[in-house]
Amino acid sequence: MHTRRPARQARAATLALVVAALAACSTTAPPQLLQLRLPVVLLGEVHDNAEQHALRLAAFEALLARGARPVLAMEQFDRTQQPVIDRLLAQQPRPEAQALVAAAGGPGWHWPHYEPFIEAALKHGLPIVAANVGREEARRVMREGLAATGFQAEVPEALMAQQAAAIEASHCGLLDAATARRMALAQVARDQFMARVLETHSARGVVLLAGNGHVRVDVGAPHWLPPAVRARSEAIGMLETGDTQAAYDRRVFTAAQARPDPCEKMRRTVPGPAPEPRR
Repeated sequence: MHTRRPARQARAATLALVVAALAACSTTAPPQLLQLRLPVVLLGEVHDNAEQHALRLAAFEALLARGARPVLAMEQFDRTQQPVIDRLLAQQPRPEAQALVAAAGGPGWHWPHYEPFIEAALKHGLPIVAANVGREEARRVMREGLAATGFQAEVPEALMAQQAAAIEASHCGLLDAATARRMALAQVARDQFMARVLETHSARGVVLLAGNGHVRVDVGAPHWLPPAVRARSEAIGMLETGDTQAAYDRRVFTAAQARPDPCEKMRRTVPGPAPEPRR
């Protein structure tokens, strides 16, 4: 179940996070680094890092204040929910963010992090596009392969190996290589679909909210963009201090979010692989 709070409370809490985050910018992420400059922006995240969400929201709202009206594409919505999203967006007046999340949002996301982005999109009349391949569809990709499910089957071996290695690492060494490889197919499918969304909306401008793994320029969605769209795009990794990954057009660092050891929980509770690594 998702944690709910009234929209006004969620907005106030997020604004407080923005203020706190910007106050810390001198040592972590100066505000100028968060200016969104190109028409196609892949804006990464560590999913549970509240400071990163606050900084990204400030950057998104600043972009809207400059007059831009991009599509908001979100990993947090599965593409099977697009008809629901479109129906709600066609209503007058438009629904509140929490109503849209209640109708189209899935489990596994802390929605108070994302509702302020949805609120901003609703306020300015922006399209909201689901950018994720859901779990059931991902399982089919794992069983039947990319080509059988409508995705591009030609994947460089180096990319597949890197995706599989990242999945093994994110599962704390509890996966066998064959399972990690099958899960890598689902990750590639998600990246390919995100690239399709970005290409479709590149003329208008689009901001994608997605995990850092999806916005990596070497193995993520940028790899699958046509050259003309890639030239108009920027992949921004939102990283925690100490993360050495460099596979982004630009990196913004924040303090690490306090969290329990995920490997300890996984060893206790996960008998097999999860269908979707949160990267």
